[in-house]
Formats: sequence, structure tokens, C-alpha cells
Amino acid sequence: MEIKVLGPGCANCKKLEANVFEAVSQLDVDADIQKIEDIQEIMSYGILSTPGLVVNGKVKVSGKVPSVAEIKAILEG
Repeated sequence: MEIKVLGPGCANCKKLEANVFEAVSQLDVDADIQKIEDIQEIMSYGILSTPGLVVNGKVKVSGKVPSVAEIKAILEG
């Protein structure tokens, strides 16, 4: 599973990244987690409001910080 956390490094972006690591740890799944801070790459996903969460190439969340439970539901779904 490939997970990308999109954001320039703001507090919300860091919180999302922490939540993703926690969700992956709780689910015990094998995931490649990347933090993308390059604004051009972020925009290439069509995200105008950060933070963003991309799972296996698909944008799942944009503009908010989902809870660990919400991230787990996304990853399991």
C-alpha cells in the first residue's frame, strides 16, 4: 500500500502524518508512507487545500485532518 501525506509542513499536515503512522501501526499493514511537501506535486493531485491524503494514487481526503479511526476506515475500505 502506498500512502502519501500532502502538505507544506503546517501543524495540520504534521498531525495528519502522525495519524497515518498511528493508523498503519494499529492495523499492522505494510505501507510505504511518504510526506510530499513540493507544492507542484501537491497541485498535480488537484488538491487546493492541504493537508491531503492519497492512498494508492487516489485522493481520499483534502483540506482536513481525519482521525486515526477515519484513516483506518479508509485504509480498510
